[in-house]
Amino acid sequence: MLEASLSQLEQLVSDLVQQNQALLATNQSLNAELAQTKDENESLQLSLMEQEEKQGATTARIQALVERVSASPVSA
Repeated sequence: MLEASLSQLEQLVSDLVQQNQALLATNQSLNAELAQTKDENESLQLSLMEQEEKQGATTARIQALVERVSASPVSA
């Protein structure tokens, strides 16, 4: 009976070690994926800021043109 219990305990420990190794590998993979996703997010945020800047500049130019056209006398 003691031998059977010891054998079962060895099997359980072995199973736990395997599960731990699998979880460590999964955790490492997820950490790498998270780091990559954070880099992509930062890149996208920077790109968005640049696009907003360009849009603001374009909007200002269009408004200046509209004001110029509006201020010009209409000749027929």
